[in-house]
Amino acid sequence: MHFIQLAALAATPLLASAAPSNLEVRQSVQKVTVNPATKYQTMDGFGFSAAFQRANLIVNLKEPKQTEVLDLLFNTTTGAGFSILRNGIGSSKDSSKDYMNTILPTCPSSATGTPDYKWDGKDSGQLFLSQKAVSYGVNTFYANAWSAPGCMKTNNNDANGGTLCGISGAKCSSGDWKQAYADYLVKYVQVYAENGVKVTHLGFLNEPDLTTSYASMLSSGTQAAEFIKVLRPTLDKANLTSIGINCCEATGWSVTSQHASQLKSAGALDMVYAITSHEYTSRISGTLSTEARAWQTEYSDLNGGWSTAWYSNGGSGDGFTWANTVFNGVVNSNLSAYLFWEGVQDRATNNNNNEKLILIDGQKYDVSKRLWAFAQWRLVRPGAVRIAASSGSNLKSAAFANPDGSVAVVVINSASGTQNVGISVSGAAVASPKVRAWYTDNSHDMSETEVTVGSDGTASASVTGRGMISFLVTARNASAV
Repeated sequence: MHFIQLAALAATPLLASAAPSNLEVRQSVQKVTVNPATKYQTMDGFGFSAAFQRANLIVNLKEPKQTEVLDLLFNTTTGAGFSILRNGIGSSKDSSKDYMNTILPTCPSSATGTPDYKWDGKDSGQLFLSQKAVSYGVNTFYANAWSAPGCMKTNNNDANGGTLCGISGAKCSSGDWKQAYADYLVKYVQVYAENGVKVTHLGFLNEPDLTTSYASMLSSGTQAAEFIKVLRPTLDKANLTSIGINCCEATGWSVTSQHASQLKSAGALDMVYAITSHEYTSRISGTLSTEARAWQTEYSDLNGGWSTAWYSNGGSGDGFTWANTVFNGVVNSNLSAYLFWEGVQDRATNNNNNEKLILIDGQKYDVSKRLWAFAQWRLVRPGAVRIAASSGSNLKSAAFANPDGSVAVVVINSASGTQNVGISVSGAAVASPKVRAWYTDNSHDMSETEVTVGSDGTASASVTGRGMISFLVTARNASAV
């Protein structure tokens, strides 16, 4: 069903008149007006990664725990309903520590030699997780390489920086490896396709402005453009024309802005699906001057100790903090996708910090409120278009027209006290609508709540102080969420 009857029903109230509830009498409604006529970016979705063998934590869970965790991540009615999975394309020769192994453990002696690919059927647990995601209806898979295999780089090592041989300023005695790297990435995509998972987006860099002791490769936006001009025709030749190239996964928004400018100057921006960024060294602020979509593909709280709090004095790991972080990216910077760093992680890694949504400890697991902050966005489905939404006092509001014709409205209550939030959709986006709402706070996780209707047709529901509530407006005969 398509988005319908926007203009024709401009004077129609959201719902039929009904007597106000006792709550409505006691408490004034903070009204949010949605205007479908004003459109912004198209949404690709929300997601996470399970790279560096974190996916194996889920693989090793026994039932029913395994399904419970998968439901928390992917279920669109009981969990976060994530719609994007970011997989790491391995470059290491083995899986020691938490490294991701390459499909080319032994390179040919020269860039033009015949590669001997080796596929282990597991890909650090990511194939299993991807196949499970497919069963939940996920169809956006972002395959992202942290580095090319070491043999293709100036330092002959997949770690510790180095640059792809053949890129400007990076000559190697073994030759120009740009085409070999493009072929390598295509092979990875093809292997996944053979195993029932269609990679939809492909990235060949990760934090190229940073040298790390693990897989890393340096590049400017200008150098990335050189490789994109090889990768795009290589994908097309392999009948992978639908795959979008993402670039360049900078450590922060300021470097991402530089990359976008450099890609444009080099004439490669029209070959890029999304400009991708992290938020570690500089937070997302403002919008990119580019026609390509913008994705935030990795961020988390790397310092705080494990916390399951929704609001604890505004801690960086709080669910409420993350609700505002995602809101800022989507509404203030027009992001089409927001991805958390790790979906799951164990207790031992990185001093059990907050870089994960779910803690898996052997056969036990613990869920952070960060996951439920993302769950509040699950009503916004891939392909939704962000539309205008006003905000009441101490409210942050965002609205989206979903591909199925429904309208999702996400609201954060920044006040310390309970507020009654009312929504009104100008143009009555759906005929004979019904409205449902779910909220999250210190003691609730995406819990459904009663929606009442005022005399003016405004649909309202109560949300506690520093809570978050999401409304879904659907046709009365639409299937339940």
